[in-house]
Amino acid sequence: MIRLSNGHEFEYIVASGGLGFDGRGYPHERLLRLMGLVDPSLFTVVAKTVTYNPRKGNLRYYNPRACVRLLPNILRPNGVVNSVGLRNKGIRWWCEEKGFFADRKKIALVGSILSDSILELVEMAKMMNDFDLVALEINDSCPNIKEDLLKNTEKVIRGCLAVKEVSRFPSILKLSVVHDIKSILPELKGVVEAISINSVPWRVIFPHKKSPLARLGDGGVSGEIAQPYTWKLVKDLVSLTSIPVIGPSVWKFEDIEKLREIGAKAISFGSVHFRFPWGCRPTMYVRKDMKRNRN
Repeated sequence: MIRLSNGHEFEYIVASGGLGFDGRGYPHERLLRLMGLVDPSLFTVVAKTVTYNPRKGNLRYYNPRACVRLLPNILRPNGVVNSVGLRNKGIRWWCEEKGFFADRKKIALVGSILSDSILELVEMAKMMNDFDLVALEINDSCPNIKEDLLKNTEKVIRGCLAVKEVSRFPSILKLSVVHDIKSILPELKGVVEAISINSVPWRVIFPHKKSPLARLGDGGVSGEIAQPYTWKLVKDLVSLTSIPVIGPSVWKFEDIEKLREIGAKAISFGSVHFRFPWGCRPTMYVRKDMKRNRN
């Protein structure tokens, strides 16, 4: 369990994009929500990341497979590679069209922002102050954009410090396995209140293999296939900092307890939404885990 400075507590969290820009899920999940098969109220939900200006990205809703693939194939997947490319209509659109859905009494929503500009990060953080969020995630680790945020340690630190100065929400920092955490962490104690972990750049897991999304920049790998990398980062973070770590890459129900054993204080559900159709699996896993804990 993670308890933030504003009193919000969470044990289960949906990774950015898992339930759309407002935490209510996607249109094709509407019936499943009514049936209780997808239940956002069980989670703290990170909204899909927005940028200062609109980004076209690579996702085309008529053909999502063009930028999202199951690995190694659709019949026996153990992971996902995606190069959605942060498709979004920008922070102003989010504020006008999605922000008013933020209601912590219904869904505990975390805003998520990304920019390689400190000024843009600050402006976005200020704009999100107007909404009923429980936290703000600073995404410094997307593998699917041209800006190389993954190697700029100073920018990560400066961005977090700047956001803390203007945001009324606790901050969650989203890192990557390729970040220099030994340089970053000492500067952020007391600044960020939790750390989440992004997908792994294709080249890290498959340095000598061509990505099925090579034409889009290779993409990021998540799911069971990424666990040796993301779970190692969990262990490293736990050993280096007292900032609570959110455990990623859940693929099977048993992964929840394994992540707790290596020190994760909360559990994140990301690409497991793609493993089986319609995104019902995280809700099923959490209900089963809650029942086990009661017993």
